[in-house]
Amino acid sequence: MGRKVLILVLMVFVIGCAKKYVLTPEEPVKLEEVKEVKEVKAVKAEEIRKEAKKAESVEEKILPRETKEVAAPVIEKPLFELKDALFDFDRYDIRADARAILDSIASWFDKNRGINILIEGHCDDRGTNEYNLALGEKRAIAARNYLVSKGIAPSRMSTVSYGEEKPACTEQNEDCWQRNRRAHFVVTK
Repeated sequence: MGRKVLILVLMVFVIGCAKKYVLTPEEPVKLEEVKEVKEVKAVKAEEIRKEAKKAESVEEKILPRETKEVAAPVIEKPLFELKDALFDFDRYDIRADARAILDSIASWFDKNRGINILIEGHCDDRGTNEYNLALGEKRAIAARNYLVSKGIAPSRMSTVSYGEEKPACTEQNEDCWQRNRRAHFVVTK
């Protein structure tokens, strides 16, 4: 892509610097002038080709061939999908389905010792802000304590409560509320 941009810039520069001929209706067009304009354009086009080849040879010296081929941005696959541990309404005890999720997180976390995580506690929008912040904190701490019981060092984890402030879903139904009652995991390294 860098080569294309360089060629485009060179073309704009060379074409922009070419001699302009403005003909007015009173002036007759001479055949020699038309030939001269065509010759100038041909020379300029050849100069652009030469500049592009020079730029390409410089790029070849700077970048190895295999690096040049990977010009598009590479989107990395996530290392591991950290699923949310869900909670029941007005509860912060770990459910059976959440244990399976936390067990897989603990296993992955144990294998990737250079990584830390932030555990976010979330609630649905029912209840007061203060109550939901406290409940979100209890959920984050419950998830953290479960991971500690599986052998993960407490120093690798931190917790925060968002209460109802960062919902995963905004509809007003039980399915949506369930998705909002969660412990969410964020890799912090």
